[in-house]
Amino acid sequence: MNFFRGVMGGQAAGPQPTGAETIQKLCDRVASSTLLEDRRDAVRALKSLSKKYRMEVGTQAMDHLINILQTDRSDSEILGYALDTMYNIICNDEEEEQDETAQKQADDLGAKFTEAFIQDPEHITLLLTMLEEFDFHVRWPAVKLLTALLRNQCVQLQSIILVSPMGVSRLMDLLADSREVIRNDGLLLLQQLTKSNAAIQKIVAFENAFERLLDIITEEGSSDGGIVVEDCLLLLRNLLKNNSSNQNFFKEGSFIQRMRPWFEVGDDNSGWSAQKVTNLHLMLQLVRVMVSPVNSPGATASCQRSMYQCGLLQQLCTILMATGVPADILTETINTVSEVIRGSQINQDYFASVNAPSNPPRPAIVVLLMSMVNERQPFVLRCAVLYCFQCFLYKNQKGQGEIVATLLPSTIDANSISAGQLLCGGLFSADSLSNWCASVALAHALQDNLTQKEQLLRVQLATSLGKPPVSLLQQCTNILSQGDKISRRGSKVQTRVGLLMLLCTWINNCPIAVTHFLHNQENVPFLTAQISENLGEDERLVQGLCALLLGICIYYNDNSLENYTKEKLKQLIEKRIGKENFVEKLGFVTKHELYSRAAQKPQPVFPSPDQMLFDHEFTKLVKELEGVITKAVHKSSEDEKKEEEVKKTLEQHDNIVTQYKELIREQDSKIQELKEQVSSLTTQTEQMQATMTQQQSQIQQHKDQYNILKLKLGKENSSQASITLGDGAHVNGVQTEEATQLREEMEELRSQHALLQTQLGEKDAIINSLRSERSQPTDGDTAGSDNAELLKELELLRSQVQSQAAEIGQMKSDNADLLRRAETEVRTGLKNKKIFGVIFNQVEPLQSSSDFPSDATKTAELESRLAAQTSEVERLKEEVQGLTGGREQLEQQTASATSSAAILKAEMAKLEAELLESKKEQDDLLMLLADQDQKIQSLRKRLKDLGETVDDEDELDTRDQTDEDDEDED
Repeated sequence: MNFFRGVMGGQAAGPQPTGAETIQKLCDRVASSTLLEDRRDAVRALKSLSKKYRMEVGTQAMDHLINILQTDRSDSEILGYALDTMYNIICNDEEEEQDETAQKQADDLGAKFTEAFIQDPEHITLLLTMLEEFDFHVRWPAVKLLTALLRNQCVQLQSIILVSPMGVSRLMDLLADSREVIRNDGLLLLQQLTKSNAAIQKIVAFENAFERLLDIITEEGSSDGGIVVEDCLLLLRNLLKNNSSNQNFFKEGSFIQRMRPWFEVGDDNSGWSAQKVTNLHLMLQLVRVMVSPVNSPGATASCQRSMYQCGLLQQLCTILMATGVPADILTETINTVSEVIRGSQINQDYFASVNAPSNPPRPAIVVLLMSMVNERQPFVLRCAVLYCFQCFLYKNQKGQGEIVATLLPSTIDANSISAGQLLCGGLFSADSLSNWCASVALAHALQDNLTQKEQLLRVQLATSLGKPPVSLLQQCTNILSQGDKISRRGSKVQTRVGLLMLLCTWINNCPIAVTHFLHNQENVPFLTAQISENLGEDERLVQGLCALLLGICIYYNDNSLENYTKEKLKQLIEKRIGKENFVEKLGFVTKHELYSRAAQKPQPVFPSPDQMLFDHEFTKLVKELEGVITKAVHKSSEDEKKEEEVKKTLEQHDNIVTQYKELIREQDSKIQELKEQVSSLTTQTEQMQATMTQQQSQIQQHKDQYNILKLKLGKENSSQASITLGDGAHVNGVQTEEATQLREEMEELRSQHALLQTQLGEKDAIINSLRSERSQPTDGDTAGSDNAELLKELELLRSQVQSQAAEIGQMKSDNADLLRRAETEVRTGLKNKKIFGVIFNQVEPLQSSSDFPSDATKTAELESRLAAQTSEVERLKEEVQGLTGGREQLEQQTASATSSAAILKAEMAKLEAELLESKKEQDDLLMLLADQDQKIQSLRKRLKDLGETVDDEDELDTRDQTDEDDEDED
């Protein structure tokens, strides 16, 4: 038992396996296990050891973990363990505090493992495919791992993701994830991805990033939101800063308008949380990114205009004048308003109209200047106010005039505080920072504005009781030259530098101001004494600015003062200072460290008040004047004489040039007159063309009316013809039914006529046969006389029928054809009746006669036929009576048609008169068009003579051809 106990105790007391050995066993288990559960347990164990044994796990297990990601894609649990393990060995964030050496070693270790992982770009592609997994335990670790990789090796990973198919799109899908943890970590991932990479920034922007981020900010409560709003704002800043393409896309997408609700601050501004201050600070920075002075002028101006139109500038001014706003937010708001109004006239005008909510109301500019010259205000706030004032006056001559006007005697109001009074108060204050800020602000009121420089010479100051007032220029030079009397102001470098910058800006390019400055006998000796002394390092800057001021007096000297002409000032420099020494002292300005810092950007940003020496606009002035002043000082008297000779020669040439200028002016005036004539002729031509177009439209209307009249007349003629011919048309009360009835009656009369013709032919045959039989008896004379009498009676009857037919023909007017046919049939029936009556009378004695015994059968047959004809004749009589009634009805209809025809003739005569009048108007229009064509041809000829380009006359030819066609149609 003791043996076993010793053995067992020896085993228990033996050496334990190290962390490296345990990790090695786990790695072998991951590589060799065939069961998924075994591999999963091994990877879980590696995850638990990865934080403590970061180096060992990263060195031994990296390849096995990558293999797990490639082979075990179906099990989300093992994938999550593997991703978490890799994140622990790559991420440099440590929970416990470490010293700098340990932290540096950890950073180096993370960079080492990151570099090993991204050597194969397929590993990054593998991670990007993991982002498509919806499972939380896979997607979230993949997001964290990619974020850690980007922090360690940002540039290399950006290049890999940029060329990966759909790489950026997969990352953008994280913002749409419903799980806030993944969405928020996706924001951190995109922040790292978009750092300093314009190409990825553009892709992210065009993947609808702006819309999604602004929606998230709104959902989270805008400025009152939490850390998520801050992350969204940081990502927006990455996308917009120094990226003109994204800025333009942001502006054109109307996203600037969606920024306005961010700055809706209520009346109760107490109790601002730290997160709200951070959020609003970032929001103000976003606005400044869109209107930064480093952007292109066109893009900045467009954004400034949009901010004014959507009310964003008004909202910022509301914050600016609100009470209870934290100091850092107020300072950043002032800087933001400064850049929103910088160089934009409409925004500057609006800012000038803003009043503070005080009693009485004061302009916002006055309230801000009060803060600037108040030494108890924070330094950054005073710098922000100075920047705001500079931006208000930048390229704003109207604003410059308003500021200078508050200093002029005629506009000073003793009952109110003006901007000019505040600037003068700060200019002569005991605080050197107030002196410098007031000097720079007043210099910006004179920047590139000759009128205001001359106006400011009128300003008079009352220094003390009993002494006459002195000019503002004189007072500034007195502070510089009489340092023994006001040493507490003049001896400070900051005050003296500020005054020298103001004087240099004031007299630059203003000969009248130079004369006023030189008129004071003490100024030039003071400047030469300051330049010639050997002083310390701090005084060298003052010496350089004094040299610059004296150089401006030489360069812009109009030689109006005999004692201080250009030549005498240069001789004074050569004797008292030396040209080389003067140029060397002048060069001290541009070599100063603070000069280079101020020249970088317009905003005055200084770490401390004592380093606040140079203004950005003044650095541009020094750079412009240094070279020309150096050349002006080095010029000798001979060079001056040569220049004088050249000037005289130039003056002579100027006379010639003046003559040519006058000639050119005359020619310009003539050209202007000709242009006016051309413009007037062009206007007349356009008017004539408009008149022609109008007249053509009128002609077309007349043509249309003419065609309509032709069609109407044609229809009426056809209607009249149909009435006359009985075609059944409906005209003036003759209905279609009546016309149909007339057609039926006409057809019936035609059939009856045909029947009567047939019967007449039969009767003629019978009469011929009777004649032949009559000629056979012996008593031929009696028969011949009887036949003669019968023929006479027949002729008499024919004449009577013809007379009756003539009377009927006279009664028929428009229906002649129809009535003629009817009367013909009637006449035929009456003739048959007479003939048959005579034949019957002659045949009776013949039938009783014994001379024709053989014809008894024929006589009987003849009698039967005659009886039939008699009944037929009776029937014809009745029909004739009916026709007579129909004739009377037709006569009435004919009379009605005659009256209708008369009315139609009257209307047709009226229409023909209107047609003649229209033709006459058309002829007049054609004559007018011909005259206008001649005028246009003459105008075209004049335009060609004047050198103007005249279009082809195709339109005129087309119009003439159209007129000819119209005349042919007429």
